[in-house]
Amino acid sequence: MGTTQLESVPEPKYWHLKTVLTEALDSEFSVGEILPNERDLAARFGVARATLRQALEQLELEGRLQRRRGVGTTVAPPRVGVAVGTEQHAWPGAPGDAWQAVDCAMAAPPAAVADALEAGRDEPVHTVRRTRMTHGQPVAAELLYIPESSVPELSAIDAPAGPARARALLRELQRMELEGQDSAVELGSARADDAKELDRLPGAPVLVVTTRYFAEGRTAALSVATYRADTCRLTFGDSGGVEIHQDPPRRAS
Repeated sequence: MGTTQLESVPEPKYWHLKTVLTEALDSEFSVGEILPNERDLAARFGVARATLRQALEQLELEGRLQRRRGVGTTVAPPRVGVAVGTEQHAWPGAPGDAWQAVDCAMAAPPAAVADALEAGRDEPVHTVRRTRMTHGQPVAAELLYIPESSVPELSAIDAPAGPARARALLRELQRMELEGQDSAVELGSARADDAKELDRLPGAPVLVVTTRYFAEGRTAALSVATYRADTCRLTFGDSGGVEIHQDPPRRAS
């Protein structure tokens, strides 16, 4: 067979540099060690800083490096194991839920969320913010949208604000019979608020898991969870569940 057009395309310079940098990470650096600045690295490998930056961004996306506020670029630790989906359906806040409630508010949701909830685009809904920690580090931030119709008995007197209000919302939500749920996963970039919560820079790669919870023949709640892409590796099993598994041990990342 003849050579295809794609096979004849030369390997991009940054991709070759990524391979060279990976070998250096394995042989010269340890987990948590700060890399030299871009100028010194570019000079060492004889490349333009733009080429170096592309290679570093790719390594960050693959979880080999981390860009940390006020620190710089460091060698990443092994990815942590975090369960995202299971065969058993459950409401947020049910026993065994690893998320921690941070705050809640009433606000109009993004247009796509309003459409999924079959709510008016200017109609405020309960918005619960939660975080998830694993091995002492933040791995995900979540916005959980709950229309008032899903929690009709909620009293503002019992829990007026803050985490207590968020927990009261979740308890009230569990009064409904959960009929099912579905999830979708896509790659994205961290917004400023999520980046701050996840101790990353804005624009860092993230995995966005959107979950719809169904009750009474409608979407009764919707979760948008933002996971750090540098900590997560997704696998899909026959059961349909989605899990994030820990990488096997390796010397640097």
